[in-house]
Amino acid sequence: MLSSKRPAIFLSMAVLLSSLTACSNSPASKKLEQSLAADPVLQNNPTVFGQPKNKEVSTTRTVQLPTDFPKEIPIYPNAILHEVKPADDSENSEPKTITRWQSSDPRNFIISFYRSQFQNRNWDILQQPKDDTEGSFEVKQNNLLLKVTIPPQLVANATPNQARTTTELLIEYLPNQIAINQPNSNRNLNRNSSEIPQPADPQLIGPIIPNASVVQQPVIPKETPEPQEFSDLNQAPPQWRKQIKDLATLGVLSIEPDQTKPKSNSTNNKFQPNQIITRREYARWLVAANNAMYANNSAKQIRLASANDQPAFRDVLPKDPDFLAIQGLAEAGLIPSSLSGDGTAVLFRPDALLTREQLLLWKVPLDTHQALPAANLEAVKQTWGFQDTGKIDPKALRAVLADFQSAEQSNIRRVFGYTTLFQPKKAVTRAEAGAALSYFGIQSEGISATEALKLKV
Repeated sequence: MLSSKRPAIFLSMAVLLSSLTACSNSPASKKLEQSLAADPVLQNNPTVFGQPKNKEVSTTRTVQLPTDFPKEIPIYPNAILHEVKPADDSENSEPKTITRWQSSDPRNFIISFYRSQFQNRNWDILQQPKDDTEGSFEVKQNNLLLKVTIPPQLVANATPNQARTTTELLIEYLPNQIAINQPNSNRNLNRNSSEIPQPADPQLIGPIIPNASVVQQPVIPKETPEPQEFSDLNQAPPQWRKQIKDLATLGVLSIEPDQTKPKSNSTNNKFQPNQIITRREYARWLVAANNAMYANNSAKQIRLASANDQPAFRDVLPKDPDFLAIQGLAEAGLIPSSLSGDGTAVLFRPDALLTREQLLLWKVPLDTHQALPAANLEAVKQTWGFQDTGKIDPKALRAVLADFQSAEQSNIRRVFGYTTLFQPKKAVTRAEAGAALSYFGIQSEGISATEALKLKV
């Protein structure tokens, strides 16, 4: 059938071509010629057949912090920098800068982080969110004006591996121009501040995490810690108040790492039991509590690192006030690091929020004083019966399984009570951390903060 039609097709094309040749200058022929001409869009933008016409080549662009970004400004560790731009503020002659970040963490986590940072780092808080759902932070320190806004942002058309909601974080700051122009002058800076940061290290994983607690030398804990008194322990859950008070009497719950700062009135210290605890604070408390419990048993104490040791983490250097404790935990193999063979643990993220599974992973080896057992999802499901076992990090599964052997003295039962949901990524409060550290050991053999106080006397 098709072969019989070929002469007719060729005859039609011949007639068409002869018509164009004969009437090349007629209006009809010009219109016909234009209709058959190549699309100019396709001429200028050639594409491969079968691919989207307007597909652009995607490139990855790394956004870096400005060189004048003050290190006093705390940065949420799990946030990624997306944009840096000048603020549109015609009422103010001084140049403001806005940095835009995004994080997959919930908004209340980030608000809690900044509330803690501003309170603990002696910022003058001019305005702060009334709760964890609305408002922004406006703070001041040493002529540095800072505004932190954390609006929720939805992700439309999320991919299977992408969170359906992300949290946007806007940090707007007005730097101290005098301090920037005179970096070597004798400035009245906060004791935790440091020099202007340099451009980002291209090999650093994630955003720059300026450590607001950096001082010139690591703080060496005193051999005999001084007792602490907190005025807000009545805000802690009743069942934990005595344990936290006993730990404070042992002097292991230091809120600030700088023990050289004079305390005007120790009774005015705030423990903030319902505040989320950071990884830095928990590491400091863990070492101090363990060593206080085993003050008479040096074989069970954690040895502090030396300031001359090669850092196990890129973001905890010898000048960090908690370097000796964090490095000591790494040296003992109690936290994942390159020293323990974990090539992915190059950052400690000291100011990130501590999660439940991290609390177990660091604490349980100090309870059992044995290698953690091999574990899998099925074994944890059969013992604990958690509905969300699949959400637990494989590294933490062994600690969760080992904790079950301590029965009623297990950290999970003592701190979180009876539960069928472990919620491994949930942040830990200071009161919960204190409850976990109030007892070291297993059910058949252990020591509590109360017993440690009796031995101390």
